[in-house]
Amino acid sequence: MMNLKEISKKIRQGDFSSLLGLDNGNKYVHPAEVARMLASVPADNAVQGFIALPAGKETTVFPYLEAPLQRKVITAIDRSRASQILNDLSSDDRVAFYSLLGGLERSAYLELLNQQNKAAVHDILGYPKNSVARLINTDFATIEPDITIAQASEHLRKNHRDSEAANVIYVVGKDGKLIDDIPVRRFVLNDPGKKVSDILDGFCISLKMTDTKEDAVARFKEYDRVVLPVINDDHILQGVLTVDDVLDVAEQRDTKEIQNFGGVEGLDYPYVQTRFFSLIQKRASWLIVLFIGEMLTATAMGYFDTEISRAVVLALFVPLIISSGGNSGSQAATLIIRAMALKELTIKNWWFVMRREILSGLTLGFILGCIGFVRIAVWQELHLYNYGIHWFLLATTIFFSLIGIVMWGTLSGSMIPILLKKVKLDPATSSAPLVATLVDVTGLVIYFSIAAVILKGTLL
Repeated sequence: MMNLKEISKKIRQGDFSSLLGLDNGNKYVHPAEVARMLASVPADNAVQGFIALPAGKETTVFPYLEAPLQRKVITAIDRSRASQILNDLSSDDRVAFYSLLGGLERSAYLELLNQQNKAAVHDILGYPKNSVARLINTDFATIEPDITIAQASEHLRKNHRDSEAANVIYVVGKDGKLIDDIPVRRFVLNDPGKKVSDILDGFCISLKMTDTKEDAVARFKEYDRVVLPVINDDHILQGVLTVDDVLDVAEQRDTKEIQNFGGVEGLDYPYVQTRFFSLIQKRASWLIVLFIGEMLTATAMGYFDTEISRAVVLALFVPLIISSGGNSGSQAATLIIRAMALKELTIKNWWFVMRREILSGLTLGFILGCIGFVRIAVWQELHLYNYGIHWFLLATTIFFSLIGIVMWGTLSGSMIPILLKKVKLDPATSSAPLVATLVDVTGLVIYFSIAAVILKGTLL
């Protein structure tokens, strides 16, 4: 059997015959590998390659395709085939596909679903975009508590299909309310003559339909589960959430936060699939905001042009001063944003954070200030640079400026994410460039203000 690289090469050349043999031979090819192979070739070739897949393989591969390719595939194939693929998807994969579509496009593709699936998609899409409801799989297995394990096993064989959600069986009452969950292993390891109620442990962690995706990530992490039941306000079981979907949520969230923190709007698609002008748009908005912010730096320096003209040596240390403040602010922002994302901190901890960062800023500023002071002293003594007869006062200015600016940087970097969270904005938008720009402007004010006090009557 050919390896995937050889198949990809054939697809690029327009030969799709090798795809028909993916189910032949001794080696099983996982749908994710097929999807990755299709993603490695031009979009048009990938669509033709998907069409050439053997019957039964399409529905298993489709969920692993990237969203843009999914849309191209559904558009390219005939309606009956598209209808079959969309109706055969698991409920969570089906909802994920429709969630990415716009209003008119979604309405058109909804006509491809049967009435039952169409109603289910309509119902799920009525929930907020960030809710757990958008991720649930409705293909779950249920039993009642007053039957034996043997009867329950027979019921499951007759009424439920093999799926990723079938690793856990849910016990419900006649009214559909969730009572407990039972791992399949407990069925296998117990006497078939026992009643289901005899093997319940009474401990069942669940999610609500209105819980956020972030809540789900935290719950899975806390309880080390691979699947969790999702209930409505009446405690009726609505579906299940599997760990693979939660991992996707965590990856998307972390990706968006990293992009935001780098001063870029979150990309809607992977970098390699984002159109050039869309990428420019995502990056330009932040760059414009930061550029305008940096203009204030020039304004601040203009305000102190008299001091600079009298003591040109002060200008030598401007890059050193403002970069130290920006770096310390970016460090603090990174630590606080990540701690908030992991729910180690909340906005209620603001005073703890403020005290800690003030002390951290003073300590870090003192360390950098000492290095700056020693640097000027050593350069002066070794005649590497002549700072003049007032070099000691200049070194003292740098020492106290670094203490003040680094402390201000750490305080700003730690408090801005908390303030954004307080006003219900994403803390990740307090990006490193944004914090650095803010500290650049204010850092210059601190630097020249301290210089004006210490150097008054000498250099100034």
